Amino acid sequence: MNRRWPGTVAFLGCLLFMTAHRCEAQNLVPNPGFEESDSCTFGLGLGELHHWYSAYGTPDHLQSCLSYGTANGLPLNIFTYQQPFEGNSCAGIFTYDDDTGTEYREWLMVPLLDTLVIGQVYYCSFRANAAFGGDTANQMTWLASDHLGMLFTTYDRTWTWGDPKPAALDQAHILYPQILSDTVGWTLVSGSFTADSAYTYLMIGNFFSNALVDTLHLALPGVDVYGYTLIDAVCVSPSPEGCQLSHGVVELAGAGPYVYPNPASTVLVVGNAAGRDAMVLDILGQRVWSGMVDRDRFAVYVGNWARGAYVLQVRGTRGVQAVKFVLAE
Repeated sequence: MNRRWPGTVAFLGCLLFMTAHRCEAQNLVPNPGFEESDSCTFGLGLGELHHWYSAYGTPDHLQSCLSYGTANGLPLNIFTYQQPFEGNSCAGIFTYDDDTGTEYREWLMVPLLDTLVIGQVYYCSFRANAAFGGDTANQMTWLASDHLGMLFTTYDRTWTWGDPKPAALDQAHILYPQILSDTVGWTLVSGSFTADSAYTYLMIGNFFSNALVDTLHLALPGVDVYGYTLIDAVCVSPSPEGCQLSHGVVELAGAGPYVYPNPASTVLVVGNAAGRDAMVLDILGQRVWSGMVDRDRFAVYVGNWARGAYVLQVRGTRGVQAVKFVLAE
């Protein structure tokens, strides 16, 4: 039942029998595809899933071993109709609550197989799918939302029902800044970061407050309106060959302007805006910076700006396009 064993045991086989290259490429996430479980468990929640547990709310273990159309079965369940990205299972989490107007979220958590090394670059990825539809009697997933991401911690944040609801953290180490609205395919969320602490745990979810999150109605709203996202194939590796990565931020950003990292701390990079006039407004609508973006991947120093939410406005042939971002410590 939710066995938690962070540590270096899994590395012993690597150290004894594998080459150094293979060691570096190892996925540090146990049970990355949510396949390992003590049984085929009917019902919402994580059941007897190994290693993974809740850091907030009640994430779900979805399994294809269950009867068609059961609450947590695959492909048809209470939330969606979808095949797992790989294997026979995946996880599902609420990423936005537009029904009650509260800051309710669901966060998945897992102990890493080894502690991250400060100063080391880590490459991360997972697959995500926007749930929509589900069985006709219980359709409730009508929204897609942005700010899905991965957040690393140095301490356990186990949450059980009845515990206080945690406040929004408004940060993530790996972030998908756009609205994740593909209900058919599995979107690759990926990126890299330099560890600034000896992180031992990974969380996946939407860690941002409602004020910073954009949503999209996938259809006319029903009685219950939530955003629900499926998660599969989670990977963290010290080697760029260890996880499947996108071909850079341009793939995520599409044709419009984008910024990274998001959240940022000292430098914000603006992309897909070369030759355009840009302006940054704070949460009160006051201008804090403006100028001409004279090259692709244009860097703006933001180290002395107040921490919080901002909007980048870029004026071009398509009119004014806006991108939200956050500054964090």
